Amino acid sequence: MRNKEISFWLFVLPALFALTVVVFFPFFYGFYYSFTDWNGLTATTFLGLENYIAAFQDSRFKDSIEFTIKFAIASIILVNILGLGLAVLVTQKIKISNGLRTIFFMPNLIGGLILGFIWQFIFISGFDAVGRLLNLPFLQGWLSTPETGFWGLVILNVWQYAGYIMVIYISYLQSVPEELVEAAEIDGANIFQRFWRVKFPLVAPAFTISLFLTLSNAFKLYDQNLALTNGGPFGSTEMLAMEIYKTAFFRYEMAYAQSKAVIFFILVAVVALTQVYVNKKREVEL
Repeated sequence: MRNKEISFWLFVLPALFALTVVVFFPFFYGFYYSFTDWNGLTATTFLGLENYIAAFQDSRFKDSIEFTIKFAIASIILVNILGLGLAVLVTQKIKISNGLRTIFFMPNLIGGLILGFIWQFIFISGFDAVGRLLNLPFLQGWLSTPETGFWGLVILNVWQYAGYIMVIYISYLQSVPEELVEAAEIDGANIFQRFWRVKFPLVAPAFTISLFLTLSNAFKLYDQNLALTNGGPFGSTEMLAMEIYKTAFFRYEMAYAQSKAVIFFILVAVVALTQVYVNKKREVEL
């Protein structure tokens, strides 16, 4: 028993050490520096809540919060609907289901920056060419307005992430007992009824996982935002992560940026934990 305990800690300690050095220490130091005038090198004055008060009065910061929340809501809904739809499609008894799984998952393997530049070309050049050819003004000038910039980011995120969420739903759909589905079919249930009444309640845990992952991904998005719009036009598509980054490394207000990061952390934690709690209760009801 003693040897097992020693072996356990020998395996666990390196991971705990790395986690402490890379995550816990920077987090607590950053939390302390958010109350000071830290400039990235030294902190000479304790400012109390001054940085936090300034952050809540910062219109640019509040606009980025509003934009990020809207983006998160749209992305979470569309990613999960599409991911579930793809999972249902590829779990049908069709010959090309394995090939479809690979195709749908492939966008998730491409880096966010590369995807951003690819879709920037599609939106600017491709959409514009199609719009001129078919005389569709709404396809011309994409990414040049806040509305098209917003939907461009949503489309990019959904296209990249739906395949990953599909895999989660596949694992739960495949675990549904065939006997239940066959029994429902014998009782006269159609395809929609078999899915809604039999499969859907049994894949409820997948919603908790998928919603948590899509929510955290949507809130902390940075690389696609940088490559696709870079916050433009005029900062109207600047998400929280980018706004905090620019505060720190463009305006060199390190302590102020750190206070925004703490607010960001609390916001994401509250929303994520609330979502998990609500979905866990919903699982029990189902």
